[in-house]
Amino acid sequence: MFDLPAFLSAHRELKSVELVLTDPSGITRGKWAPASTLAKALGSGVNFPLSLHGLDVWGNEVPSTSLHIESGDLDGFCVAVPHSLTLVPWGGSGRRRIDDEGSAETAQVLLQTRNPDGSPFGGCARTVLCQTVDQLAASGLKAVCAFELEFHLLEDTGNGHAPFAVADNKGIADAQFMYGLDALADKAAVFDDIRRAAQWAGLPVDTLVKEAGPGQFEVNLMHRDDALRAADDVILLKRIIRESARANGLTATFMAKPFIDQPGNGMHVHASLLNDKSHNIFAGDDGELVLRHAAAGLVGTMQEMTLVFINSMNGFRRMAPGSYAPTRANWGENNRSVAVRLPAAEPKARRLEHRVAGADANPYLVAAAILTGMSQGLQNAAEPALPALIGNAYDDATPNRGALLPDNMSSALNIFETSGFAKRALGEQMVEILSAIKRAEIAAFANDISPFERATYL
Repeated sequence: MFDLPAFLSAHRELKSVELVLTDPSGITRGKWAPASTLAKALGSGVNFPLSLHGLDVWGNEVPSTSLHIESGDLDGFCVAVPHSLTLVPWGGSGRRRIDDEGSAETAQVLLQTRNPDGSPFGGCARTVLCQTVDQLAASGLKAVCAFELEFHLLEDTGNGHAPFAVADNKGIADAQFMYGLDALADKAAVFDDIRRAAQWAGLPVDTLVKEAGPGQFEVNLMHRDDALRAADDVILLKRIIRESARANGLTATFMAKPFIDQPGNGMHVHASLLNDKSHNIFAGDDGELVLRHAAAGLVGTMQEMTLVFINSMNGFRRMAPGSYAPTRANWGENNRSVAVRLPAAEPKARRLEHRVAGADANPYLVAAAILTGMSQGLQNAAEPALPALIGNAYDDATPNRGALLPDNMSSALNIFETSGFAKRALGEQMVEILSAIKRAEIAAFANDISPFERATYL
């Protein structure tokens, strides 16, 4: 049990707490509350409308989710996740930054939504992953996961038509600085703040990397033998990156494809499974065979779950030939052009790397889809439909390229909402809610005429 009195006694300056919920699209929502709210949040839970989980990306109500006025707009009880309660080196409307020696007046905590009767709410993404973890445990398995998160640092241009530009290195385009240490040093203040805040939040931040695109970076998280905490880490890390950029006069974006001519932002997931003796099931004498079964499960369900991995209209722009964002359901060993990569590793570290998801995807749903796909492959002793791909997955001449993934949201949605696997992986309620939200977003984009379209045809 979490010792709240001890926490409050240790942090007497604490005045407020940021209550954070994650909706099906992976967007964090919530409210600021006095620190006294923590007792209720950690107990019976604080009230939030269930309809928070039925909003589109703009925050508009989507009536077809059946969570809004047509149902009475019911309140649920949102219970705090104890390990996520941490101080943050920012707070209040000024979002001030403090140093390691300062006192913290603000904390944050993640919430998980329950129905009014206290039962699990199927429209809560964290609840979905909880159920996946429980199903794995019933099979004697525990997941080990780690996320890699790409993002861009941007600066305000003051130009209404193009409000953001890459925060480059002293005016020099930094596309040539992939893995460049100078590019990291140029943004050292931001990364120092990220590491400081991550330490406060207890996040296992590993490496910081300059990525291929101008202004693009990646933060890698260490593996956890707790899939829920690994996904929680992503939500908390995104908040930390945004606030650290803000404190330095910049904007951080996890938009999947912010610039059409530059690489997009992905969220790669490394996953392995432990048995009841805490041994990696991919490490034994038959480990490579078991690993292939798991890969087959992922490849075989990938088309059905593309909407989870690529959950924004913009995200489909990222999936382009030669972009390192997979366009086909395939697998390979030590090959970064495929969707499911088997990294080069010693036997005890054998794992899968799932490379499809965009950085804007919901980490709870992504993890649920991946772990359920792996589990299905294991249960069926599945073999991949095609051999491991060798070479360039984008080259038409390369064999075993695999089936094309849906390349737009409408196609992905049509497959997803009729998928039996999606309902098993996420639950029927989540499939219905997410389908309704994405159908509403498709309609909104279809009903908008862009400035480019007007400039072309007026």
